[in-house]
Amino acid sequence: MTLEADDAVILAASAAPRPPSARERSERIYLILRDRICLLDYAPGSHLSEEELAQEFEISRTPVRRVLTRLESEGLVQSVHGVGTIVTDVNVEELQQVYHLRLELALLIGKLTPIPRTAADLDRIRALIEQCDTDMREPDQRAFLRLNRDFFYELSAMTGNQPLREISERLYFQVSRVVLKMMPQLGLVEEFTAFRREMEEVLAAAEIGDWDSIGHIRRAHISMSFRRMMRHAGHSADATGAR
Repeated sequence: MTLEADDAVILAASAAPRPPSARERSERIYLILRDRICLLDYAPGSHLSEEELAQEFEISRTPVRRVLTRLESEGLVQSVHGVGTIVTDVNVEELQQVYHLRLELALLIGKLTPIPRTAADLDRIRALIEQCDTDMREPDQRAFLRLNRDFFYELSAMTGNQPLREISERLYFQVSRVVLKMMPQLGLVEEFTAFRREMEEVLAAAEIGDWDSIGHIRRAHISMSFRRMMRHAGHSADATGAR
């Protein structure tokens, strides 16, 4: 084999995609199952079979079991003796304290190691606003939640404090199912409109680097979202500490 051929083999090997590690595969499965739960593809009360999931993802049951344990620690599923793993149900009343905590954590976005936004970062938010305008022409619940999730990730990227990001993400996915369940009562157009307004306000603050304002904007919109849910559920938001 010539030197040129050897070089070609080396280049081809380096260019070949690296197979995902066990940790990467586990993370992928976790994200897929979490999405299915939060988008109500797995309705509350659904039974998740380790064997069926292992067959679907072509892995052994051990990594599936680890993923389900992680989802259980986040309150999305529950292991029931003699039954198996069941998708949990949620309601507004059970998540009052979660919303209260989210309100306080929102203010920390601009206080704990804020990360300046690049032009590309701001363009992604502008693209989300444009996508929101497109989705509003034919409003769809799943499209709303996916768009909301993508914007949440943009907000999360604004802080370099990893514990804050992890806690905020966990709480976000705990409440996302409630929003989807209540969407018929809340009104999809109303939620899209409020969400678009939040993105515009955050973008304006990010363009001038006003991180404190971003935290206050986020807190205000979480509070208003919770109040809308409590109003439609027939409860007083003041009783929850969500002020």
